[in-house]
Amino acid sequence: MNRRELLQRSAAFGLTAASSLALPGAVAAVGTAAESAPLNPLIPPANASIPVAFLISEGAVVIDFCGPWEVFERASIPGRKFDAFSLYTVAETAAPIVASGGLKIVPNYSIANAPAPKVIVIPAQSPANEATKAWIRNATKSTDVTMSVCTGAFVLASTGLLSGKPATTHHGAYVDFAMQYPDIQVQRGARFVEVGNLATAGGLTSGMDLALRVVERYFGRDVAIQTATLLEYQGQGWLNPSSNAEFAGPIKQSANHPVCAICGMEVDRSLSSTYRGKTYYFCVREHKQIFDASPEKFAAE
Repeated sequence: MNRRELLQRSAAFGLTAASSLALPGAVAAVGTAAESAPLNPLIPPANASIPVAFLISEGAVVIDFCGPWEVFERASIPGRKFDAFSLYTVAETAAPIVASGGLKIVPNYSIANAPAPKVIVIPAQSPANEATKAWIRNATKSTDVTMSVCTGAFVLASTGLLSGKPATTHHGAYVDFAMQYPDIQVQRGARFVEVGNLATAGGLTSGMDLALRVVERYFGRDVAIQTATLLEYQGQGWLNPSSNAEFAGPIKQSANHPVCAICGMEVDRSLSSTYRGKTYYFCVREHKQIFDASPEKFAAE
């Protein structure tokens, strides 16, 4: 998935609104508080599986939901008569959706008839309509965890549930997220962020780490380690919420390797503007438009 596709899956924002929203300096780097985040154990049902709803729509990024799906599927608790988790997909309707790479999926349920989940997973995907947002808000009243992965954070944020709270997303979308949702405390360099029954993961594979974290909260570290071992997953991000620290700062650039003047990501060299004799490049047309509207806010000193 390239940068432009990633942004297309996040909610769009208008230039008029963007000109008055928070700028990149409002995006906070993760500190030591996140590194010592408490476990906050969850209690699984004694005689039933934990229902996990994967909310999907057009363009849903496959690894964002299939990574956590495999984690929850493979979690195994010795002596337990029921599967640890019961997994199903939910969409606005039961009609097939086309995920990233052309993968066609027939949802198990629509939002009208989906069982009540205890865990919701929201991957990067198309913006949610009002009915889907209402379903997320209502279902989250009784979830143990409602989690987003990558730019699925834009969908979760659009419900208002993250208002005033810390959250993270793919490192290439930090600035977009801060500009569109200035009341959310965007955490740079976070592998995942937890607050109450809400959780947000960074990009792509971060979703597996957050899923392992959820397994640990329900069943303990040994089960989470066994699950990771079974998957031959060698990432350690689920043990340290701050392990995306390399993304806390902007990507280094040079004359031969410019980065977007708005978000610091890889650029499309056909998108450029000149301000005070210097050329600036952008990753998507929307960022060029934002720069052109107020270049003094983004131009290098």
